[in-house]
Amino acid sequence: MPWALSVLGASSAQAFAPIAGDASARRYFRLTLAEHSFIAVEAPPQSEKNAEFLAVRALLDAAGIRVPAMVAADLARGFLLLGDLGDRLLLAELTPASVDRSYRAAFDVLQKMGATAVPDPDWPHYDDELLSEELSRFPHWFVVELLAAEPPPNTLWETFSSRLTASALEQPRVLVHRDFHSRNLMPQADGALAVIDFQDAVVGPVSYDLVSLLRDCYIRWEPEQVSAWALAYLARLQQAGALVGVSEAVFLRWFDLMGLQRHLKVLGTFARLYLRDGKSAYLADLPLVMRYIREVLHQRRGECADIAAFADWFETAVVPVFSAQPWGPAP
Repeated sequence: MPWALSVLGASSAQAFAPIAGDASARRYFRLTLAEHSFIAVEAPPQSEKNAEFLAVRALLDAAGIRVPAMVAADLARGFLLLGDLGDRLLLAELTPASVDRSYRAAFDVLQKMGATAVPDPDWPHYDDELLSEELSRFPHWFVVELLAAEPPPNTLWETFSSRLTASALEQPRVLVHRDFHSRNLMPQADGALAVIDFQDAVVGPVSYDLVSLLRDCYIRWEPEQVSAWALAYLARLQQAGALVGVSEAVFLRWFDLMGLQRHLKVLGTFARLYLRDGKSAYLADLPLVMRYIREVLHQRRGECADIAAFADWFETAVVPVFSAQPWGPAP
C-alpha cells in the first residue's frame, strides 16, 4: 500500500481491501482514493510473469481490446498498479437469454486478437514442446497422483497425444490468450467486454481460445449449440478474409481435438492446484471437464483407431475410479 500511495501522490486512502484472486500466487487489493479506485497487485517476480503481463497488456490495448489500465509498475518488487475494471464477471451474467449477445461480444474480442500482429519474433509459440508438457499433466497429476490409478500404456498415450498435438500444429496461428473463458471476461458499464489474466498468451492454434470459451470449464451449453456457435465464428472469420477454404468439418475437427487437449491438460492442472497448492475448490470443476472429454471421445471415436483405443481405456480405467470420488459424479 505505501508504494501505491506514493505513486498516486497520496498519504492515505479511503479504503484498501483485498479482493478475490485467481489460481496464481498474485494478491489483489482495491485502493479507493477520492472518487477513483485502483487495483494494487502483489505478484512475486520469482513466480509470476509480470513483464509478460505488461507486454501482452500493451498489445491488446493497441488492438482496441479493453484491458486494465496501466498506472505504474515496479517489476523488481513485483508491484503493479492498475485501473479498476469492477467486480462483474461474465460467468455470473450468462443465461440462455443473454448468452448469444455475450458470446458475440466475446467473438469480437477474439477476432481482434486474431488480427493482432505479434511484433516480437521471439514471442512464445504453442509448439510441440508446450503442447506435450501440458498434456503430460493428465497422466501424472490427474491419473497417478489424484486418482492413484495406473497411467495409460505408453504406446496408447503417445499415439493419442501425438494426434492431438498434430491437429493443433496444423491450424493457422493467431495470438492465443490460453484461458479465454467466462471468469476472465468482465462486462463493463459501457457494454465493452474486458479481458484479464492474459500473461500466458502465445502464438497458437486458431481454435484454442474459441473452445476455451464455448466449452468453458465453469458453465456448459448443449453440444449442438456449441457447434453452431463454433461454425458461426468460422463464418465471421471467413467473411473477414481469414481461414478461406477451411471446411466446416475440418474446423469442427480442429475445435474438438483442441478441446480434448485443453481439457486433459485442465484435469492435470486442477489436480495439481489441489495437491500441490492446496486449492480444493477446483475439485468441484472436474466433473464438467470430464463430461466434455467423454462427449468428444464418444463423438470422434469412429474416426480413427487411436481415438477409439484411448476412449476405451478412459472409460474402463479412469471413469470408474473418478466416479467413486466424493467430487466425482458427473454434473
